[in-house]
Amino acid sequence: MQDYIDLAEKNGVTLIDIGKCQFCGANTQRGIHECLEIFNLGFQEIDFSNFENHIYRFLIVDAHTLQHPEIHGRWNNHFHLSRLHLIFEYGIKWTYELSPKLSDYLNKYKVHKQDEYLTPPELLKRGNITTTDIKEKSTNETDCKDLIKNWALEVYEKWSVHHDIVDDIAKGFLNKI
Repeated sequence: MQDYIDLAEKNGVTLIDIGKCQFCGANTQRGIHECLEIFNLGFQEIDFSNFENHIYRFLIVDAHTLQHPEIHGRWNNHFHLSRLHLIFEYGIKWTYELSPKLSDYLNKYKVHKQDEYLTPPELLKRGNITTTDIKEKSTNETDCKDLIKNWALEVYEKWSVHHDIVDDIAKGFLNKI
């Protein structure tokens, strides 16, 4: 399995090891590496063992991935933007069981769409909320959840030029499940 450094290199991106995150602008000291550490450690204010809180894990993953597409494979944009679209536009109560189903649907979808790309918004213009904002501003579970939802909504809106494409994906996916 490729790691984010390999994927960045494959995508022609040089990762910067110091200062703010070069992709989202998070107020880090070690760039993307620290931004990913914060993301991977999660946000401790939320009890993710509680089923009701799983939605926030999905929102975190989608928001972070879409703010940093250069360190992921190209079809990740389709997956994460489609999932946010299904959550925000169709009110789907996302579960872990739905993720592999969406992935399977996208595997069939992309066979006929090999030239389709979701071009990311400009660097540093992919939503104002970042990992460091959530880490620094979350004082309790409610604040953390609100920030995460707003983060995901901001990122989702920054990708609005592709909402028609992911709406087609969402409709096809919903017809299959």
